[in-house]
Amino acid sequence: MEKLEQRRNLKSLIVLAIPVILEQILTTLLQYVDTAMVGRLGAAATASVSLTTSVNWLIGSSFSAIGVAVVAIVSAAYGAGDRDKIKRISSQIIIYVAAVGLVIGALAVGLSPVIPVWMQADVSIQRQASVYFGIISIPLVFRASTVICACALRAVKDTRTPFVINLLANILNVILNYLLIYTAGLGVTGAAIATAVSSALAGMAMFIVMMRSRVLRCEIRPLRFDRDIFHETVRIGLPALATSTASCLGHIVFASLVSSMGTTVFAAHSIALSAETLFYLPGYGLRSATSTLIGISVGEDDHDKFKVIERQSVILTVVMMAVTGLLLFLFAEPMMRIFTPDEEVIRQGSRVLRLIAVSEPLFGLMIVSEGIYYGLGQTKITFIVATTGSWGIRILSTVICVHVLHTTLFEVWICMFADNAFRALAMAIPLFSGLDSKYFSKRRQSL
Repeated sequence: MEKLEQRRNLKSLIVLAIPVILEQILTTLLQYVDTAMVGRLGAAATASVSLTTSVNWLIGSSFSAIGVAVVAIVSAAYGAGDRDKIKRISSQIIIYVAAVGLVIGALAVGLSPVIPVWMQADVSIQRQASVYFGIISIPLVFRASTVICACALRAVKDTRTPFVINLLANILNVILNYLLIYTAGLGVTGAAIATAVSSALAGMAMFIVMMRSRVLRCEIRPLRFDRDIFHETVRIGLPALATSTASCLGHIVFASLVSSMGTTVFAAHSIALSAETLFYLPGYGLRSATSTLIGISVGEDDHDKFKVIERQSVILTVVMMAVTGLLLFLFAEPMMRIFTPDEEVIRQGSRVLRLIAVSEPLFGLMIVSEGIYYGLGQTKITFIVATTGSWGIRILSTVICVHVLHTTLFEVWICMFADNAFRALAMAIPLFSGLDSKYFSKRRQSL
């Protein structure tokens, strides 16, 4: 019976993870096409679009932090069979989406003229980068809906619907890109409009599906502020937000440091980051499934199931990331050629991709450890580790490399490698030294 139960848990993990992995891989492939379309306009266009990537990560982290809390709360309630609490959470999601999406959207649009200046971008691309960022920031309330509502759906084991919606939205984005960038001749501005339109439609669709879900459906009127749900969301989501903010601000500073090394170096850096994305996405798909199943095991008060899921998710993620890391190492140069014809950009980007490929198993360990913590609602440790790694290791060493030693992009990526290795070990060691069971009991008691 024990082996049968383990096989069932492994099957659940894989079944939940596959749509998320496919969603993220196919979305990234379509984003590759998006980046390649802009890349054909030249290095300046690529830099204009890529310049604010880190800022977009920061904005997305606000939505993702709420999503982390939603997964932890909804999955535990789902495991416990508490449908009333699930519907209470659903009503609060509507409030969160409207409040956070509108406020952050207004700030992003208002700050769009100065962000490229803060990022130390070359004067020649500042205006173009500002217009691009301003346009894609207009529908941020819909982007909030896409992220948060998708998390709610995944928490009740519906990973297929977010996959379909995001896939269709990205296909639409590519079609609009072709029409607006080339046919209409709008260039970078056309790419921004395409992104804004597809984001808005995806957000609407995700919200409608959530409200039609048999498990998540709630009454839109009257909406009431739920103090207990809000406090639980803040307790779990605030450290997650702080984690993402610390990491994303670190990415912004990191990107600005690389940007100061010149347009060619920054283009190689940003394209290499985009190319790497495809190879670590399977880890994030498994992280999502792990968080959901860990949360459900807490709701069911099944410690044995929790331990099995924890062990299986770690092994599966690390092995998968070792395979993808090998593929990235072997195909680094062809990946760079997808995005740019510039030989110097290809040379620099291929070199750093082969370096970071070696760290993919460690990166996988970091990702799955985060998923376990998130499922347990224990987000404070991820904040401590992420802040220390991002600012104490990556940023500090990069400042030394760029401004003191005047090194190349390769040495800068060694700093990123060191950050990834530190985070993986710092988060995994506490989990596998017995603290995981204490975290399980603590989360169970808080329900």
